[in-house]
Amino acid sequence: MTSGAERRLPGALEMPAPPGTADDAAPLRLRKSAGAFRTISEVADELHIPQHVLRFWETKFPQVKPLKRGGGRRYYRPDDISLLRRVSDLLYIQGYTIKGVQRLLREGGGRLADDIPPPTEAERAAAEAERALAEPPQLTFLAPEPPPIHPRRQTEAERLRTVLTHALSELEAIRAMLP
Repeated sequence: MTSGAERRLPGALEMPAPPGTADDAAPLRLRKSAGAFRTISEVADELHIPQHVLRFWETKFPQVKPLKRGGGRRYYRPDDISLLRRVSDLLYIQGYTIKGVQRLLREGGGRLADDIPPPTEAERAAAEAERALAEPPQLTFLAPEPPPIHPRRQTEAERLRTVLTHALSELEAIRAMLP
């Protein structure tokens, strides 16, 4: 029998134990080592951030440089992940803006210090305004509710006409709200 250390692949994956060993009851799954590169989906799951946000942050923070392979696949280094985790904390928890985090990176020579002070009131207000612009506006429909449909009194064509007329009035109300 081989020991657990001999079953591991160097650097990336920890292999399950072969059948019949003491580790046989453990579930069959592979785990990456701490130093392994991660895909964008793994990073997004770990940081609880959508993948499109990670791609956007790559454009705003040039310090994040995932390795790109064929087909545009991204592989994040451990340093990239720790920087993204810190950026996430500064943006979502502490209340900095993207420009504020960019400034902190510039001042820190491309690194974020552990003892960054909380953002100023002006910075927090700017972050709130930035978030408000990113959120879609809440639509309120101005069209009245359609009249109740009484199946015994209306034919199928009349019922469909009523439903479509109501849908058209809702669409016209939405069009009127557009800039």
